[in-house]
Amino acid sequence: MQEHPFAQYVRILGKGKKGSRSLTLDEAQSAMGMILDDLVRPEQLGAFLMLLRVKEESPEELAGFVQAVRARNSAPDNLHVDLDWSTYAGKKRQLPWFLLTALLLAENGHKVFMHGARGHTAGRIYIQDVLSLFNLPSCEDWQQVSEALDSQNFAFMGIASLAPKVSDIIQMRAIFGLRSPVHTLCRMLNPLLSKCSVDGVFHPAYAPMHQQTSAILGVENSLTIRGDGGEAEVRPDANCEIRWIKNKQLSEQQWPRIYPKREVRESELNVENLVQLWRGELTHAYGEGAVISTLAATLVLLGVCVEFDAAQTKASDMWKSRNKTRF
Repeated sequence: MQEHPFAQYVRILGKGKKGSRSLTLDEAQSAMGMILDDLVRPEQLGAFLMLLRVKEESPEELAGFVQAVRARNSAPDNLHVDLDWSTYAGKKRQLPWFLLTALLLAENGHKVFMHGARGHTAGRIYIQDVLSLFNLPSCEDWQQVSEALDSQNFAFMGIASLAPKVSDIIQMRAIFGLRSPVHTLCRMLNPLLSKCSVDGVFHPAYAPMHQQTSAILGVENSLTIRGDGGEAEVRPDANCEIRWIKNKQLSEQQWPRIYPKREVRESELNVENLVQLWRGELTHAYGEGAVISTLAATLVLLGVCVEFDAAQTKASDMWKSRNKTRF
């Protein structure tokens, strides 16, 4: 029986402690291309993804995967944004306050494209499910993205519309009982090739991996936040590990807390609090602190500010000056 063409990639990853290795960038791109083109058997896909999960994906592998996805889900060349923001983890301990940061950037003239997934993990709150609170659409194609950016400087697209095959693999988490490398590659997609991108991680080992993958992909400026729940949201009540690429130079930093002690965690999350905080109808120390701290970091990313103190002051002023009647 003739060997299946995809078997070589499973063998590279699964040949034992001494015989296995990571895929090269070209091998990763070819393997992911076969997956996206439905040229692999289901058992091969499961073996491939879980072998990667155990090994942990390398930056070269992730870059190759991203290139394969981009090649098959191309975005229009004439659509440009100031900031690419990925959101794939969902929140369970706190509300997704970072959405208010993105909307505040948009209100101040920065074009923000946000993309993400939902529903892959029970009990989490996803951005796609709270957009309606702000009368914002979840765009289904690039024309809708263009219109949303033109009208409000903010657009969101779910991965099911952005890259349907990738979305199908994400939903396999319930089958595997584990996340797969696809959750990571989605954060790196930056489909509009923005010069600035922001993403979040939960596990410490993934922060340098994201940073190095972005560097391989040629991202000029990126911000990887080890944020709340794995989203790109700076915790205001704890020092936060962040990694930068600034003008293609890699660095890392501890972003200082703005509250001296941990805020009390709410027993129940109410998504209505998001829009209420924006309108000034609610006082929420953690939420406001998360918005301002995350905004300060993104202002440094975008080159609006250089240092922490100046960015924090600018972010606080922007928050106080927001149009509370906008939503």
